[in-house]
Amino acid sequence: MNLQTLQEFLFWCMVINLGLLTFSALLIMSLRPWICQMHGRFFNLSEDDISKVLYAFLGFYKIVVIVFNVVPWIALQIMT
Repeated sequence: MNLQTLQEFLFWCMVINLGLLTFSALLIMSLRPWICQMHGRFFNLSEDDISKVLYAFLGFYKIVVIVFNVVPWIALQIMT
């Protein structure tokens, strides 16, 4: 595996993961009442707790994408 292949791989991983992050954020913003109602029934959580969990999920996912996809891709771009 050469650097060019690794760059392309990380680029497409980054595109897919950022697309999933954006899609998840848009779904959470648009379907928040339904999500809160469903998870409230399943897990006996308040709407405030569900909002905190969803916010933490999006933040954690964003950090993981940046650390494992964006930063290595930028580092490879600088190297070549």
